[in-house]
Amino acid sequence: MAHSVPLAKKFLAELFGTFWLVLGGCGSAVLAANFPYDNGAVNPLGLGFLGVALAFGLTLLTMVYAIGHLSGCHINPAVSFGLWAGGRFKGSLLLPYIVAQVIGAILAGGVIKLVASGRPGFVIEGANALATNGFGANSPGGYSFGAALLIEVVLSFFFLLVILGSTDKLSPSGFAGVPIGLALTLIHLISIPVTNTSVNPARSTGVAVWVGGQATGQLWLFWVAPIAGALLAGWVYSTLLSEQAN
Repeated sequence: MAHSVPLAKKFLAELFGTFWLVLGGCGSAVLAANFPYDNGAVNPLGLGFLGVALAFGLTLLTMVYAIGHLSGCHINPAVSFGLWAGGRFKGSLLLPYIVAQVIGAILAGGVIKLVASGRPGFVIEGANALATNGFGANSPGGYSFGAALLIEVVLSFFFLLVILGSTDKLSPSGFAGVPIGLALTLIHLISIPVTNTSVNPARSTGVAVWVGGQATGQLWLFWVAPIAGALLAGWVYSTLLSEQAN
């Protein structure tokens, strides 16, 4: 089980898992979601919001079964913090997990940039270049800072509730990846227009560092809000909903 796996293997599992999440999710948004042809027409086979949402859900679903037995498949600093708050994760492992997640995300962001640069006319510009997150002028739908903060906290909270509930020892074993992957898909369907959906500080960082400017200037929100929502969920589940809760 994951608790007996050496830290180095957990580190690599989280690095590779987060790389796959960002490559699959952000990569689908950058490379396959309605990019324009040279004549200005929009690709009719582009994935759109639904396709990108499914891509994020599928990457997480596949990694749950690929590395869940090694590291628990957090691939998200907010998940690591939420599991810690829920008493499911050692605080001493937070730093190495988060470092691995951020490294994996940044490497994936670099690969996406390199591949996207292979298309003539590709430039990093616009509010959500390389699938970055943002609010205000950098929100896909022009949503405010307050709206972005609220949706990221709320969705991160419920994402962790799904994770904590579906991995509870009283839940059916072997099926946790399905509700977790579907939850991430639903989260993207709700919030892509608002923030381009983060709920994952590593995912946000992995592409923002390659864009700079407002993408990095607003990045702090996509660390604070998901972690705050996750910490709250960990406390709520362990205090009010778990078998041990009074």
